[in-house]
Amino acid sequence: MPFSHLPTFLTSAFLDLAHWLHKRSAARLPLLLGGILFASGRRTVTSWFRAAGITDDYRPAYATVCAVGREASHLALSALHAVEPVLDAKRLVVALDDTPTPRYGPEVEGAGVHHNPSKGPAGEKFVYGHVWVTLAALAKHQHWDTIALPLQAQLYIRQADLEGLPPDRRRPFRTKLEMAAEQLRWLAPWVDHHFGERWAVVDGGYAKKPFLRPAQEGGWVVVGRLRKDAALWSVPGPKTPGRRGPAPTYGKERISLAKRAGHQGGWQQVECVQYGKKVVKTVKTFLATWRPAGGLIRVVLVQEDDGWVAFFCTEAGATPEEILEAAADRGAIEQTFKDVKEVWGAGQQQVRNVHSNEGCFNLNLWLYSLVEAWAWGRPEGGLVDRSASPWDSEPRRPSHQDKRKAVQREVLQAEIREVLSGRPTKQEFRALAQRLLDLAA
Repeated sequence: MPFSHLPTFLTSAFLDLAHWLHKRSAARLPLLLGGILFASGRRTVTSWFRAAGITDDYRPAYATVCAVGREASHLALSALHAVEPVLDAKRLVVALDDTPTPRYGPEVEGAGVHHNPSKGPAGEKFVYGHVWVTLAALAKHQHWDTIALPLQAQLYIRQADLEGLPPDRRRPFRTKLEMAAEQLRWLAPWVDHHFGERWAVVDGGYAKKPFLRPAQEGGWVVVGRLRKDAALWSVPGPKTPGRRGPAPTYGKERISLAKRAGHQGGWQQVECVQYGKKVVKTVKTFLATWRPAGGLIRVVLVQEDDGWVAFFCTEAGATPEEILEAAADRGAIEQTFKDVKEVWGAGQQQVRNVHSNEGCFNLNLWLYSLVEAWAWGRPEGGLVDRSASPWDSEPRRPSHQDKRKAVQREVLQAEIREVLSGRPTKQEFRALAQRLLDLAA
């Protein structure tokens, strides 16, 4: 695929990603990214190569994928710079979560048995494959609500599976919580002077001390789900005059969330925006101290139709509206995981080397973010045309697949215009027809 036919934004982003690699791999990466953009069918690495026109030099292309995995933390900076213009400069909100990709075969490095968060019809409790701890920036679109833009993913390998790695690719064991905290430490220096506040939103599985303490030390405000049996304590009173030592951090009275939720008093109505709509929630909020967070937190209880749920925020001055909106925005990363797997085929690449697996998954994430950033300011009519489907009249925002196809159309239109711009020969017509046939088939 001629690289010059790509939109200017993608051309610049591809070159920015490539400059972190050795010059030989850097020359191949933009071509490989173009292949990922146009690959169809089962998204193995060889399907990328076919779409990119990589034939005899496929071995160096595999080496490029492996190099991307080794330098993923550096290439992720280019992904951050590409999506930064669509982020809120006042408050950067990021989401952290993990997702599995099933794999098969004993020779796949880093694969193991993990709990399955999305049990299928058969109710599978476990899945064999990889688990990816992912960091994504949350961006609010004027019409499309919140979109999670992935920045990087790290491969979580169980301690029992580390021995299966070759000696030159072995690494120290890190829990998911430690990896998530490490990702926030990686991100902090690059966003410190660009955003007024830094918030991180997580689910209940990450609301634990090994993640919360490092996040707060790095200047991050954390919002997440709170267990209903969380060991909360009251807010300590002022220090007694003349008493030696520091002021107490935790109160002496135990707080029961169930009793607070069961009490009829203290509930109030608040209006907030969740999932693109204004809603009215019945909430109860108060301050408490919590040892995993290292001190004071704000707790928000929300009364739902099927019971109550609890959220927390490590910023005591946060409002219930801010906490509920941030907690709802975290759901955007779940949609991103679905699109990355279904639209880009993440997890289907069929590579064995652990660095190659890391490179493949991150390349899928970055293509997702770049396509979303490219489509950000474009009108909906330019991204999706449903005129051929008059029965499809339900109003909804363009899907990520719509945006990916819009990029493909723009590139193909540029190729056709170039052929027709002068006096095209039969060979040029034949080459263009073959190109379109290959993509269609």
